[in-house]
Amino acid sequence: MDRLMDAHISENEASEEMTLRPKVLDEYVGQEDLKSNLKVFIGAALHRQETLDHCLFYGPPGLGKTTLAYVIANEMHGPIRVVSGPSIEKPGDLATILTDLEPGEILFIDEIHRLPRIVEEILYQAMEDFSISLIINRDASAKTLTVDISPFTLIGATTRAGDLSAPLRARFGISEKINFYTVEEIQKIVKRTARVFNCHIDDEASYEIARRSRGTPRIANRLFRRVRDFANFEGQDDISISHTLKALNALKVDEVGLDDVDIRYLLTIIERFKGGPVGLDAIASAIGEETTNLEDVYEPYLIQIGFINRTPKGRMATPKAYKHLKKVHQDTLF
Repeated sequence: MDRLMDAHISENEASEEMTLRPKVLDEYVGQEDLKSNLKVFIGAALHRQETLDHCLFYGPPGLGKTTLAYVIANEMHGPIRVVSGPSIEKPGDLATILTDLEPGEILFIDEIHRLPRIVEEILYQAMEDFSISLIINRDASAKTLTVDISPFTLIGATTRAGDLSAPLRARFGISEKINFYTVEEIQKIVKRTARVFNCHIDDEASYEIARRSRGTPRIANRLFRRVRDFANFEGQDDISISHTLKALNALKVDEVGLDDVDIRYLLTIIERFKGGPVGLDAIASAIGEETTNLEDVYEPYLIQIGFINRTPKGRMATPKAYKHLKKVHQDTLF
């Protein structure tokens, strides 16, 4: 069973998420500074009748990087092609995509940090000169053929910006971090989702979903659908605060958006490792999770709300985490 509070998208959610996506920047909630800058960059590119500079968006999953790529394509009045980094295994795979692009097309590569280095090298020339060099034959008669490609904009998305090579990062003219959303911003998203589904939701109910959504629109929409299920099961089309509290309590999502997996992670640090510092590998082994999953899915939000600290010696639970879990902090024992 997929984890409810995991911000990665499931196959079942992908098509439904498309219907919820805003079409233009003015409909896109949150990331106000980024939106303001993008309006300038897009407007200037349209004025010059040029392609937009290549963009890199990085941050935890579920914050709207893919949505932003679609919005930019709409604002630039061009088509968009979506691929994932792991699906491009060989230089020929990327060459096929690049030579097939239409003028002004947006090429969106999700998980761009997972591109093989040999594939990255094809991108360098394509991003700078809108051309690629292909080797014809690989024996003594080998020749290099340079092929022009249509001007395009590459948008890369990653949860692990540090894994991108320096040469690739340097070729993005626009590089921005996507931040967690405020409760008020998430509440606006929940209300918008309710309107899309032709469902009324009380202000209290939308706020309660928002504050338990970990600052992540994808999780907010997922919780909204589950809360709606509880309301519909009781024969109600509208969502009240009572339906919301009943659903969220049944789903074991607490008032700050932690589920039982987050709590197990924190209790492992507090009880098994005396609050830390403890290495990531040790935590992963203790709770049966991959270290990359801990770094990408669990920790960004726990750090954001001040429940853990990353230190040179390892992870440490903060007094705030002790208080939330009603545990006595070791410093208060003496």
